[in-house]
Amino acid sequence: MRKILVFLLIATAFSCSKDDDINVPNTVDPNSSADVEVQDFMWKAMNLWYFWQGNVPDLADDRFANTPEGSEAYTEFLLSGDDPGDFFDSKLLYIEDRFSFYNSDYRVLTNSLAGISRSNGLEFGLIRKQDSEEIFGYVRYIIPNSDAATKPINRGDLFTGVDGQTLTLDNYIGLLFGENNTYTLNMADFSNGEVMPNDNEIELTKQEALAENPVYISKSFEINGESIGYIMYNQFTNEYDDDLYDAIIALKSAGITSLVLDLRYNPGGSVNTTRLLASMIYGTNTSDLFLRKRYNEKIQDQLSQSQLEVYFADKVGSRSIDALGLSKLYVLTTNGSASASELLINSLEPYIDVVQIGDVTRGKNEFSTTLVDDRDNSYLYTPSRVNMINPDVQWAIQPLLGRNENAEGFSDYTDGLVPDIQQKEDLGNLGILGDANEPLLARAIQEITGATGKSDFTVNSPVETMTSSKMFTLLKDRMIDDTHYQHNQ
Repeated sequence: MRKILVFLLIATAFSCSKDDDINVPNTVDPNSSADVEVQDFMWKAMNLWYFWQGNVPDLADDRFANTPEGSEAYTEFLLSGDDPGDFFDSKLLYIEDRFSFYNSDYRVLTNSLAGISRSNGLEFGLIRKQDSEEIFGYVRYIIPNSDAATKPINRGDLFTGVDGQTLTLDNYIGLLFGENNTYTLNMADFSNGEVMPNDNEIELTKQEALAENPVYISKSFEINGESIGYIMYNQFTNEYDDDLYDAIIALKSAGITSLVLDLRYNPGGSVNTTRLLASMIYGTNTSDLFLRKRYNEKIQDQLSQSQLEVYFADKVGSRSIDALGLSKLYVLTTNGSASASELLINSLEPYIDVVQIGDVTRGKNEFSTTLVDDRDNSYLYTPSRVNMINPDVQWAIQPLLGRNENAEGFSDYTDGLVPDIQQKEDLGNLGILGDANEPLLARAIQEITGATGKSDFTVNSPVETMTSSKMFTLLKDRMIDDTHYQHNQ
C-alpha cells in the first residue's frame, strides 16, 4: 500500500506537501486533450479519497503502472469515457453511491454550498402524476428579496407548465433549470384531488448570485402555558452561523422551554454548522462526542483518534455559546431533509430525546467534500488556494468520503430516519409556514402541550415529491455536505 502522509490543518482539511505527495501517477502527456486532464484529476482524487475506493475495480491502485506501457494503458483508460461526466459516473462510482456528483465549474458548486445561486427565488417541489409522464410543481416557499417575492405567487400555488409547454419527465430540466433567464409558469388549481391547469401565468426572472439566509423563520408562541420556540432552517450554511446563533439567543431571551426545529426542506450543508447548532440546543461540553468519522482504509489508517473525532462546541466564532440546554427537541422532516439534517438528529440522539415528526428523511448517511485539481493540497478545495487550482481543469467533484457515526457508533440510516410521528405534508392543506395551525407545526405543538382533539391531522393528498428546486440546483438531485469545520469556533 502506498504511503500517505496526511495531517490536520486548522480547517481540518487534509493536506500533503509536494515532497510528501501521495505517490499517484504523474500527469498524463500535457499535449493530450483537456478532457484527459480532467479525467486524470478525477481518477487520482477518487483513488485517494473515495469511501468505496476498494470496491471499484477501476479505482484499484494497480490501474496505473509506472512504466511506459502502464502510462499508455492508463491514458487509454482515461479516454474510455465520452466526457468527464460520463467517465465519472460510469467508471468511478460504486453501485450503491446515490450522492457523489461533479460540476464543470468549481465556483458554481462552492457558491451553492454558500447558499448563493442563480435563482428567481421560487423554491418548489415537483410531483409526477400517477400513471403518467407528466409532472407538476407546487410552491414551498419564496426567498425574500428575490424576483418571485415581487410577484403574486405563494406557498401552495401549483403549476403544470412553463412557457405554454406541459411539464414532463423529458422536458422539465430544460424548462425549469436551463439557461433561460426568464420563464413563465402556467398555473393550476387543486380540486377534488386533481390538478387542473387554469389561465393564470406568472413570469419569473433569475438573478445571478441570489443569496438565501437559511434562517427563514424564527419566532415563539405562548400556548396553553407553554413557551414554544420555532425555527425554520433551510440549509446548514456556515456564512450564516451568526444569524443562526442570534435566532437561538432571541428565543432563549423569550424564555422558551421547548423548541420545534423545522428541517423539512433542508438538504444539508456544513458539518461544522451542524455541530454548532447541536451545541446551541444541547450544551457546550467539549468532552461530549458529536461524531466519529469513518473513511476508506487508506485514510482511516493514517489518522489519529483526535483527527477522527469531533466534539460539541462552546463558541460561535469569538462568541461563547449560551446554550438552550434542552432535554427534548422536536424536529420536522420530509424526504427533502438530508445529510446534515439527518446528522443533527442522529448525533443528538445519544444525549437528548429527539422527537421526529413528518416523513422519512432522505437517507444520506455519508459525508463529502469538494475536490479540485490542486495536487499540492491533496485535491482539497480551500478558498485561500483558489489560485493554485489547475487553470486548465476548472471541474470539481463532490465524492462521498465516509460515514459519520454518533457517540453510540450508529450510522445505519441509508433508508432514512423514520419519524416517531409520521405525517406527510398535504397538497390540499400545506398551510402557512410559521403559523401555529400549519399541520406539521400544529402536530408538534400538540405533542408539547398535550392538547388533544383540537386539530384534524388527516392527510388527504400526501405529497410525494420527485425532486425539488433546491435539491436539483445543489447537486443534480443528490445531497452534499461539507466536512470542513473550525476547532476554534
